[in-house]
Formats: sequence, structure tokens, C-alpha cells
Amino acid sequence: MWDKDTVRRYEEWFDTQEGSFALRAEKRLLEYLVSGWPRRGHSFLEVGCGPGMILEMMYETGFDVTGLDASPAMLAAARKRMGTRADLHVGNAEHLPFGDNQFDYVALLTVLEFVEDPMRALEEAFRVAARGVIVTMLNKWSFYYLSHGIRCCGHHSGVLREATWYTPVRMRSMVRKAAGNKPFTMRSVLPGPFITWKHTLPWRFVNTLLLPYGLGSYTGIRVDLCDIETVTPLMARTKAVAPPNPIASP
Repeated sequence: MWDKDTVRRYEEWFDTQEGSFALRAEKRLLEYLVSGWPRRGHSFLEVGCGPGMILEMMYETGFDVTGLDASPAMLAAARKRMGTRADLHVGNAEHLPFGDNQFDYVALLTVLEFVEDPMRALEEAFRVAARGVIVTMLNKWSFYYLSHGIRCCGHHSGVLREATWYTPVRMRSMVRKAAGNKPFTMRSVLPGPFITWKHTLPWRFVNTLLLPYGLGSYTGIRVDLCDIETVTPLMARTKAVAPPNPIASP
């Protein structure tokens, strides 16, 4: 599926108005989700890293980053973007080539939509994570699904129409099953229809606003596997002295 031509079109989409806006909103959500995690000297694995856009963001916030993807073409794009700043691997989300608790943090960002065994991929992510896991998805209960996910009106082709879209309820249940009774933090962005993904007001404000889990097209869950005593503010070089805010529960 992810050959050189698909990768090229994938990267070109993020240069469009809607694509660049979506990436900005997704990064805002991820910045919030990792805001309680220490970063300097901590390892971060992105499973399904694609061309490395989020890897680059996580590197810039202070993580030691590793990326894994099943597509050599995607990894070639990530290597071009990241150079030696990331450790990159070809691999399968359902069979990660890493040891137990090898990484502090692990992310599955819109990956479960494209794997054959999503529960196995979740279990593998939690196996190799020592401190926390982030899972994001495309929301089946969203305007975006109506315009880009449903196989109707003669539009049966395309990566997103071939993907498995999840409801917020199902995804939360799957993550809970894999994680056990661990604290969750959940938010979403991009509630408006695709035609409203614009940098102009009021859409810029509405679609980047951090909303309750499940209200936006792009929604995420953070699972903390251990207590966090101190945090590093995003983009900062020194550790904060204040403890993090209490973790929200579902």
C-alpha cells in the first residue's frame, strides 16, 4: 500500500491548506498529551512513524526518538527528514523487534486503522513501554468519516476508505483491555467538517480547540503506566519544579 508514489502524495497533502491545518491541530493535541511527561534523556518510540513529521516534533521537544514502519518507502522519507537524529527500523506493529520495557514512551498514531490485528499491536506497544503510551485514531463518529471514510457515491478507492475506522467507545475499550486499570488522559481536535479546516477565523480557533474525547475527527488517549514526579515544559531545556496536574480519568 505505502509505495513511493503513495508516500509522495501523502507528503504533498500536508502542503495543502487542509493538510497543513490538520497537521497543526494534530500536533497541538500531541503537545497536550505529552505535556506531563519528562523528555530530556527519555526514549520515545513511534510505531508507524511514516515520513517522520511527528518524530521530528518529538525530537525537538527533547525525546530520544526511534521510529518503526512496515514501509521501506516511508522510512526512506523519514531518514531524509531526520538524518541521524532518529533510530529507524523496518518492522511490523504486531511483532515489535524490541525487548520488554525497552522504551520510556510509545505512540501508535493512526496506526490501528491499517493493521490486521489491532489488539496485538496494542499489546505489543504496552509490552515495550515502561512509562506511557499514546494512541490516536480517526473518529468514525465525525464529519471527516462522512466525507472521507464511507465507501459510497462511487468513491470506493483511497487509503482512508480502505482503513478501519473506530468509534471512540470501541477504541477506549480496546486500550483499556490492553492497559488494564491505568489512568487515562483523553482529548480530541478537528470537530468541524473537512471544508472548515482553514487557517482563517473562526475555524482556526474551533478546529484546534482541545475538546473532550470523541468530539473531534482526530482523538487521542494517553495512558500513564507509572507515577510522574517532575515534568519538562515543552520546548524547555530545564525541568520544572512544580508537579504535574492530576491525570484525568475516563
